[in-house]
Amino acid sequence: MSVSSHHYPQRIVCLTEETTEALYLLGCGDRIVGISGFTVRPSEARQQKPKVSTFIEANIEKIVALKPDLVFAFSDLQAEIVKQLVLRGLQVMAFNQRSVEEILQNIVLVGSLVGEQKRAESLVADYQRRMATVASRMNGRARPKVYFEEWPDPMISGIRWVSELVEIAGGKDIFEENRLHHDAKNRIVESREVVKRNPDIIIGSWCGKPFKKQTVKNRKGWESISAVQQNQLHEIKSTIILQPGPAALTDGLDALVNIIDTWRG
Repeated sequence: MSVSSHHYPQRIVCLTEETTEALYLLGCGDRIVGISGFTVRPSEARQQKPKVSTFIEANIEKIVALKPDLVFAFSDLQAEIVKQLVLRGLQVMAFNQRSVEEILQNIVLVGSLVGEQKRAESLVADYQRRMATVASRMNGRARPKVYFEEWPDPMISGIRWVSELVEIAGGKDIFEENRLHHDAKNRIVESREVVKRNPDIIIGSWCGKPFKKQTVKNRKGWESISAVQQNQLHEIKSTIILQPGPAALTDGLDALVNIIDTWRG
């Protein structure tokens, strides 16, 4: 028995940005009835859709009033929100993608849930070709050592998909071993260890606030780091790199490539 389009969810709430962006790319933006207040992509979503949540808090009554037939959530940090919505009788799909491969899988899964699996698979194939093209640029060239800082106090190194994108872009994450940790507390790094590993490039993406280069330069002992000496400190806005969705695979990756190319001169 075939499933007609109206049998797929028609009223969707997205509690994080990446599913909102994916749905717009799949031609399903009109089905979204509520979004996260942190959403910036696409701009029309932020302008037109009701805001129902932050990241760890949500207006449960407002969500229920929207009568969604599906709610998309992300990570263990939204577990309590998910619980409350399920107790109110709503259908919730909670994702937990942390790697580039899982981001791609997530896009296909979102597509299948809304009846647009072929379109999602085509989108993913485009991303895969794009990343392969970027990675092929290396051709044996030297990889700069990169320290990606997600938060300054305590200092937190990049999450898994960021670490993987650094490699695709042509760099080497100095805290590659931390990528296997889902939670931020296990990605806390010591200042002296950053100095010891001596990155060629420092990239800051402090979620929710501007990256302050001078603050980083003034850290004790950091004047000996190659990146500081060569003024290779850069910022990537968290909205394009710390969202585990299309933004990271496109604008986020492009930003990493541009920074690494700048280092190469």
